[in-house]
Amino acid sequence: MSADFAPPLLAWFARRRADLPWRRRPTAYHVWLAEIMLQQTQIETVIPYYQRFIQRYPTIQALAAAPIEDVLKLWEGLGYYRRAHSLRQAAAIILDQYGGAFPSDVAALRQLPGIGAYTAGAIASIAFGASAPVLDGNIIRVFARLLDMDADISQAASRKKLWQKAADWVPAQAAGDYNQALMELGQTVCRPKNPHCAQCPIQAHCRAFARGTQAERPVKKKRAAVPHRDVAAGLIRDGAGRLLIAQRPLDGLLGGLWKLPGGQLQAGESLTECLTRQLRQELAIKIEVGELFQVVNHAFTHFRMTLHAFDCRCLGPVPPYAEPQPLQVRGWAWASEAELAGYSFGKADRQVIAALAKRRGMLF
Repeated sequence: MSADFAPPLLAWFARRRADLPWRRRPTAYHVWLAEIMLQQTQIETVIPYYQRFIQRYPTIQALAAAPIEDVLKLWEGLGYYRRAHSLRQAAAIILDQYGGAFPSDVAALRQLPGIGAYTAGAIASIAFGASAPVLDGNIIRVFARLLDMDADISQAASRKKLWQKAADWVPAQAAGDYNQALMELGQTVCRPKNPHCAQCPIQAHCRAFARGTQAERPVKKKRAAVPHRDVAAGLIRDGAGRLLIAQRPLDGLLGGLWKLPGGQLQAGESLTECLTRQLRQELAIKIEVGELFQVVNHAFTHFRMTLHAFDCRCLGPVPPYAEPQPLQVRGWAWASEAELAGYSFGKADRQVIAALAKRRGMLF
């Protein structure tokens, strides 16, 4: 049985829906790509990436055939790079197992890499018109206020209740518009702070508004302190002035991206000792660590990092090797500063590279 608030919500959405590029042609491929990009990322950030991605890979066949390095380069700066790997893997599976046509039911969609309950429901409802529920952060907030839920929304029992409500309330018809309306309501009206209750089309159905508790909903436990890591990286040049760069393993943090060689500081060692150790373990080379060039602070989902980039001099490979070895990395290369634009890097490394370009400009 659909929710009593569905008609006014759908009427509001028909008047106010945002003109987003993936809504203009809501095929399964377009909806899937948009929903993956929108995970943990703001709409304004996603739009130019989405447009470039569709231009480069207009079909799932094109994406499945693309080298992962090219996909990562196009994804560069969007963050959460595991999403790009999952896209490429899922595209290959859809091409191989489904002849290039997306499965239309939630159960089959959830078997694809990178697709969870929310994304499966979004694809099924928006692209195929299925009466499938969705539950993301925006919808959780809307439902918690509609129900005036005083339980912690991070608890399993709370999530189970919210998913059940999502399933109970999704209408048999226009489920895609209904789900998108809930998302947009949470983004624009039922905001985390200072919700615009006077503009809400379903205010009459909201228990939290009636009781004056909307600012207290949803209930969340306090976040634990975010750990911090210090990382040392080397700016190592060859005789031609090219920089030594290394490609991260595909299955790790920022998998498949390139980086300035280095690694995490261990207990009891200095940054110089860390960098010397890491370069022996990672690439089998000996270095002399010089002056500190740049310090970059960066936040990941579960930790914060300070990257310390040092100018270094290569003293040669560790015997018996005659050149660097990919011992703990996927690959390595010497690249001129102009050639670095062709490689995909994480944000912190790109900031150091930008500082290098600025320093070069100041020297000439």
